[in-house]
Amino acid sequence: MNQNNYKKTSYNQPFIEQRADPYMYKHTDGMYYFTGSVPEYDRIVLRGSKSIEGLKDAEEHTLWKKHEQGPQSIHIWAPELHYLYGEWYIYYAAGDAADVWAIRPYVLHCKGQNPLEDEWEEMGMMQAEDGDDFSFHAFSLDATVFENKGEYYWIWAEKTGVGKQISNLYIGKLAAPNKLATVQVLLTTPDYDWERVDFWVNEGPAVLKHDGKIFLTFSASATGACYCMGMMYVDEEADLLDPHMWTKLRNPVLKTDEEKGIYGPGHNSFVKAEDGVTDLCIYHARQYDEIVGDPLYDPNRHAMIMKVEYDECGMPVFRYGKCE
Repeated sequence: MNQNNYKKTSYNQPFIEQRADPYMYKHTDGMYYFTGSVPEYDRIVLRGSKSIEGLKDAEEHTLWKKHEQGPQSIHIWAPELHYLYGEWYIYYAAGDAADVWAIRPYVLHCKGQNPLEDEWEEMGMMQAEDGDDFSFHAFSLDATVFENKGEYYWIWAEKTGVGKQISNLYIGKLAAPNKLATVQVLLTTPDYDWERVDFWVNEGPAVLKHDGKIFLTFSASATGACYCMGMMYVDEEADLLDPHMWTKLRNPVLKTDEEKGIYGPGHNSFVKAEDGVTDLCIYHARQYDEIVGDPLYDPNRHAMIMKVEYDECGMPVFRYGKCE
């Protein structure tokens, strides 16, 4: 299957086409916002609607464009919109045209309360805690933030190693929207075979809270059909900065399904449906597996939606459902 010859099924119809790393946010007023990586990797876009369905055809606003040269001039990836301390922020990753893999995390701040219409300003690169000599010195991306017990936690992916580069997930507390309060803590590294296809990767963290537990999904391996989602979890009363408190599942929770025509699912986000109860998983996937060249530059990773179910133990269950 390739982009000119693939199977359309009732399971693989895009919610929004050509938006990888899809991120959906529901604000306190019920407004929904959607962003993601555009195929050109050159700008940050955002759309908003009073309903999830309305996001499909909502006007897309360009909030920020890449620099012409230097840092933030290439590979603008995985923006996420967050409302912290009463103001809007966007976390994203960017590289340097002179050093395209010098990917680092950056922060945008909205000067007003309307993220679609008001002006955005750069806050620069995310700052490590003053005593942290390791964070953000290497390939770093895919940041997300969540609140627990009145404190904000920041999770991101960063590569380490000499020779063999390994992408791990790290966690720290926030001191401010653009600065960590603690040194990095390693949460997970690619331990299993499904996390090591072509590249050793844990990236794209997303947080889901349910029934006293915090679930962290992440994506693994290279960005082709081998891309898949893993999961770990912790009790919300635990010390989230103690990696021994977290449990990592042995097998992926979401992966390619050839029969349904879904390839390389991953880099998801979570959002509540309009009923305020149902959890939805917003993920990207392709409709084919044959890609010419680096899959990173194949534009057809589409945003898709699935309903999250829970088993008798309260664990999330990810099943492909028919598109409505």
